[in-house]
Amino acid sequence: MGKLFVISAPSGTGKTSLIKSLLEDPMSSNTKLGISCTTREKRPKEKDGISYFFISEEEFKERVNNKNFLEYAEVFGNLYGTPKDWVLSILAKDENVILELDIQGALQVKETFPNTQTIFIIPPSYEDLTKRLEQRAQDSTEEIQRRLNEARKEITIGKDFDQIIVNNNFDDALGDLKKFIFFDEGPSKKRSEANKNSLNLLLD
Repeated sequence: MGKLFVISAPSGTGKTSLIKSLLEDPMSSNTKLGISCTTREKRPKEKDGISYFFISEEEFKERVNNKNFLEYAEVFGNLYGTPKDWVLSILAKDENVILELDIQGALQVKETFPNTQTIFIIPPSYEDLTKRLEQRAQDSTEEIQRRLNEARKEITIGKDFDQIIVNNNFDDALGDLKKFIFFDEGPSKKRSEANKNSLNLLLD
């Protein structure tokens, strides 16, 4: 049986980039990124069954009623959910699954499957996170502030995840992620201190 990992992080922390780099490592050959079901329209370059499983709202709600999702949520008027049968089929092949979810989704999955390994990526400080969000040039000042406020709430929950990784240096954070997923090992003493110091700073 494979292992199920859920990775969550405040917006702008570098979660998606870390997961992408992890999956480019040859050691990830037996690790799959979860595919969600969604009711939103398929975009030109997206492929059904690879980008998402595109389904109707009626079918989505039917699956909710049948408890076919590990977690689900509504985002900007569209529904998204992690299909339980797909995840279980991959795990049954002795392959690992990584789900990239927001913190509420992560909690839903952990409740359903207590053996799920939860990983929370944190920024080294709120100043650093602010800078990253500003450099993305995707959001207004008000939206950045909203994301920062949301980050504070998420960190108070994420501090209890199975593994905390501070992304103060991309290669170091990626190394921590690989050690945990590929070898079931925690970070080095130096990295543990960095994780602890950043978490304390964020929670202060």
